[in-house]
This record gives sequence, structure tokens and C-alpha cells, in this order.
Amino acid sequence: MLLSLVLHTYSMRYVLPAAVMMGTAPTYVLAWGAWRLLSAVLPARFYREVDDRLYTIYQSMVLFFFENYTGVQVIIYGDLPKNKENVIYLSNHQCTVDWIIADMLAIRQNALGHVRYVLKDGLKWLPLYGWYFSQHGGVYVKRSAKFNEKEMREKLRAQMKAETPMYLVIFPEGTRYNPEIPKVIADSQSFAEKEGLAILKHVLTPRVKATHVAIDTMKDYLDAVYDVTVAYEGTVDHKGQRKLAPSMTEFLCKECPKVHIFIDRIELKDIPEEQMYMRRWLHERFEIKDKLLIEFYDAKDSKRRNKFPGKSVHSKLSLKKTLPSLLFLGGLTASMLLTESGRKLYVKTWIYGTLIGCLWVSIKP
Repeated sequence: MLLSLVLHTYSMRYVLPAAVMMGTAPTYVLAWGAWRLLSAVLPARFYREVDDRLYTIYQSMVLFFFENYTGVQVIIYGDLPKNKENVIYLSNHQCTVDWIIADMLAIRQNALGHVRYVLKDGLKWLPLYGWYFSQHGGVYVKRSAKFNEKEMREKLRAQMKAETPMYLVIFPEGTRYNPEIPKVIADSQSFAEKEGLAILKHVLTPRVKATHVAIDTMKDYLDAVYDVTVAYEGTVDHKGQRKLAPSMTEFLCKECPKVHIFIDRIELKDIPEEQMYMRRWLHERFEIKDKLLIEFYDAKDSKRRNKFPGKSVHSKLSLKKTLPSLLFLGGLTASMLLTESGRKLYVKTWIYGTLIGCLWVSIKP
């Protein structure tokens, strides 16, 4: 019975972080909504500047839990610039924590508020978050034949017109690499073989459409493309087979001791403009990712496993960058919940904010 209690307590370590992150969402949406109304008569640039600052506050709080609370070691390889840039961030995709990895890099460049995502269309229905991600400059896309290129270009052009700083995160695989769903991996490899492309082991065959539209639309606005490869330590079983990457819940339960992140900064002049050639280029970039991950997971020499080649930096995030945001949002939410009128407003924000958000994203992209 004691063992059962210990195990239950261990597995519940995600509850507090999840409660705070979800619990402060209405407070954040109210603050953002008030600014949205106040800035309606101002140039779009002013709205974006404050919106980015608000987003920085919320995501800094999120990083408090995903870095400071978990104690995960973040190990960075390659060439991450210290200064913020307008970039497209291309990464392999294996779990929901991948979204947080982009935040981890962005905050180290003081660009956290600039993070915007290209997301699959179904995520726009998330309560509060789905609507807000769109308002913050995120782009929802449908897969394959349903992909709306014109819609994506128009949204990106609107961001450029408003001089919006851009840290656009794209996962070109289109879905997560999951060792527990071998059919998806097999189908991806079959498609690559059919198209005369190299067969990949630890990543899926990338799709070029969203990447091409983003680079082509913003080629005169961007400073670079970040090619990012992520590996989570502890995702190999006792037989040496790759396991499922940690979910957000498992990550918050401190089940991932280290995250390894390899960054390659690529100049726009080194990327082909035509979609056909960019498709080949993107696949070659994923071949490089695959080789890095083969070295990480499968190197014959055990001393070379669980790390990428080259120099690395153990990057620790200071509490000064995260704790103030937690205290600020947590304090605002607590003060709201202390009064009856505040609690009513809180509940109404969840309910009506979700309904209005769903209505909004069903009408506007």
C-alpha cells in the first residue's frame, strides 16, 4: 500500500504545473482581450509589440515548469545566434514537448514573444488556446490536397506588412514519429522509395508545401532558417530499441533527464527557390537529421550514444527569466478567484472565450 501511494504521488507531479498553466489561461486571455480592444484604433505594429510581450510572460511561466521545475538538462550543439532574428525553424517532430523546445531556444535569444507556429488544422478548436494561437500569428494548415496555399501566403503577408518579428516553427513531417505506430513509419519509407528519395530510419519523409510557401513568401523578410534536430535522452528500451518520446505529462513528471538540441543556421541564399528543388533540399536536410539520430541512438560505440557529434553547451535557464512571470500571472489569477465577481468572470471567460474562439476560427483562418 505504501509503495502504491509513493507511485501515485510520483505520477501526480504534473498536476500542479498543469493546473497553473491551464488555470492562468483565462487571466491571460482577459489581459490580451483588453489590449486587443484598446489597440483597435492604433497601427497594427503597436498591437503586435504588446501582444509579443504578453506572450513572453505566459511562455516564460510555461518554461519555469518545463525547465526549472523539472530540472532537465538542455544541451545545445551547433550555432545558435545570441541575437534575435527573423527565422523559420524546421525541426523533427516526435511529441508535444517539441513545441516547448522551440520556446527553450527562443528565450535564449530574447525572442520568446516572436514564436509562432504552423499547426495542423484540428488544433484550432482547442479551448482558448486555439483561437489565441491564430491571433498571435499562427497558421493552421490542412494536409495534402486540402492544403490552402493562398490562405497561408495571405496570413504571412499580413504579418510582414505589420512588421511582425518572425520565429515561425514548422514540423515538415506533418505528424509525429512514433515507434509504436510502425505503419506510419513504413508508409513514409515506402513513399520515399517510390519517389527515389533516401529512406529514413529515425524521422519521417518531410513534406515541402508549408516550408516552401513560408520561405518563398518571406524570402526578403527572413534572416535565416534554423534546422533543428531534437533527441530526448532515455527513449531507448533495454533491447536498444527506440521508445516513444515523452509526452508533456511524462516530461513534467521528470522522466526525461536531458534534451539534446542540434542547430544548423542556414542562409537563405543556400536554399533553392523552386519547389521541386526545395523538396530535394529539404529531404537532404532530413537525411542529415537521420544520421545525427542514428549516431545518437544506434552508434556501435556506446560512448558515442546519447549525444550528438561536436561541441556542446549545457545551457541552464535562469530563474530570473521565468519566476517573475509565474508570480505575476499566478498572483493575478489568485486575486481574481478570491472574489465572487472575479470567480464569475473567470468561469465566463472559459465558457464564452471558448465559444467565441471556436466561432472565430470557423469563420476566419
